[in-house]
Amino acid sequence: MKMALILFNAIVIIHLIQPCRQQPIQIFMAGDSTMATKPLKKAVYDSISGDTILVSYMERGWGQLLSEFFSEKIIVRNYAQNGRSSRTFIEQGWWDSIINNVKPNDYVIIQFGHNDSAQDRPDRYTSPVDYTTNLSRFVYDIQAKGANPIICTSVARRKFDDAGNLIDSHGEYLDLARKVAKDKNVPLIDMYEKSKKALISLGKENSKELFLHVPKGESPIFPEGRIDNTHFREKGALLMDLLFIEGLKEQNIESLVKELK
Repeated sequence: MKMALILFNAIVIIHLIQPCRQQPIQIFMAGDSTMATKPLKKAVYDSISGDTILVSYMERGWGQLLSEFFSEKIIVRNYAQNGRSSRTFIEQGWWDSIINNVKPNDYVIIQFGHNDSAQDRPDRYTSPVDYTTNLSRFVYDIQAKGANPIICTSVARRKFDDAGNLIDSHGEYLDLARKVAKDKNVPLIDMYEKSKKALISLGKENSKELFLHVPKGESPIFPEGRIDNTHFREKGALLMDLLFIEGLKEQNIESLVKELK
């Protein structure tokens, strides 16, 4: 009778523990438009029919496609927003939305800098001192919830000089992100260096196909065409995902790496 009771209690404990072990790991993404989810279609007025029609939209953020690389045991929650800096992401409540939902053992990917460094845009600019403070706060808040921060530097813009050299447009913000990661002893994935090497490898002309370069006549969304060297088409977003995954492997983040497809 005593042995039967022991076995019964053991079975009950196993059943109680098992759901916890099967709980998916969430990856929260905090960042700007290069990471953000874009609409698959946009409404456009058709002057011939007089109707509003839905047309495929070709821009993609790299956070939008990341879930395609993981098993069902990983859930990607992309909170990245167009035009946000680390400051406005906090002020507009996006950061609180993440922290209110993050659980122990989850991950939060942090990538800001594009808009923080925009001194000509006071609605988004963040001083170097405040940028450092914000990144440090992100790390503290995440760890206080028992979750895991990963800091990423900004992805490179496609900006070449006449000699074919890539020109940086982020200034000290790249090194500030690296320093926070080092000082806080958290993983850093240097997306800038990785994407920079990829762009240089492709060259000035071939790298255009990664970005939102739309020839005139290709899409009614951009009837006069579009040249955007910051935001990605699907090919560029997928390449950024592969570079990020390369970083996960380099950092030996096993709980995520083992769930890659």
